[in-house]
Amino acid sequence: MALRVGIVGAGSIGCYVGAALVMGGADVSFLGRERIAETVAEHGLRISDFRGLDHHIPAARLCFYTDIAAMGDRDCVIVTVKSGDTAAIAADLAKVLASKATVISLQNGVGNAAVLQQAMPRNTVLPGMIAFNVVQGEKGCFHAGTDGEVIIQDAPVARELAGFFKASGTPFETHDDMLSVLWSKLLLNLNNPINALSGIGLKDQLSQRAYRRCLAASQREALAAISAAKIPVQKLTAVPAQWLPAVLSLPDLIFKRLAQPMLAIDPLARSSMWEDLERGRKTEVEWLNGEVIRLAAEHGIPVPVNERIRHLIQLAEQGGRRDYRAAELLAAIRT
Repeated sequence: MALRVGIVGAGSIGCYVGAALVMGGADVSFLGRERIAETVAEHGLRISDFRGLDHHIPAARLCFYTDIAAMGDRDCVIVTVKSGDTAAIAADLAKVLASKATVISLQNGVGNAAVLQQAMPRNTVLPGMIAFNVVQGEKGCFHAGTDGEVIIQDAPVARELAGFFKASGTPFETHDDMLSVLWSKLLLNLNNPINALSGIGLKDQLSQRAYRRCLAASQREALAAISAAKIPVQKLTAVPAQWLPAVLSLPDLIFKRLAQPMLAIDPLARSSMWEDLERGRKTEVEWLNGEVIRLAAEHGIPVPVNERIRHLIQLAEQGGRRDYRAAELLAAIRT
């Protein structure tokens, strides 16, 4: 019998991951908001990526629910809700999941698995992450605009999921040290607020040195805090994590020659934080720059750039600017 998987929080990431698992042959049930449920019922799901994948799954093949009770028979649930919603969804899941069910967090930030585990102490909870960007389009379309893979803590269920992901062509691996992987991913995700404040596509934004210098300044502070906490970092891109600030700070011509894989991005791709602001939702800045600020405070390390970026995003959530030109933003985070 196929592994019974639940996708809890079927938004951009959840719908993409769930559709990939359906492609690979898994038995998948989706849990999401009524708006997404109606869209899926009418159009099904279509997932695509910048390499040329374009796969449509008709509505008749999909099981989409809005009641969490539907997760009760799942062998494994993959949580993809926003970090701010983790505690609430964990409390709801604890009421319906069997103790033998495995719970996997595929969320931004570094602490969501611990929140899930606290609410469900009898269940196995595995941290994981997704290294690519997904943007929601119209009529049930979800597009991966950047390269990357799904990584989950090594465990029997993760190895079983590997077969489904690989059958769908989705890059996947397991890892023994997910804390290190999550902090390394967070380093990359520090570009989310930069992109959201720029108001332009990821490829265009990363092609401009002043925007990259904003990211580099944020990453330098984060790397100092991570080092103080004695957390190793992983190489998740073509550039080793410790080298990222120096490489990002290079002049445009040199950067484009040396770091071409970092610009292998669909021109339409945007960060999830840009999408949150565009849709009037609260962002995950507290689980990105906020995590850096908290870790740094534990070790007495000042991180003024991350504090300033968090403040600018908080202003944007309240209707403030999110159209900074590169030089403007660099000046703003140095204020």
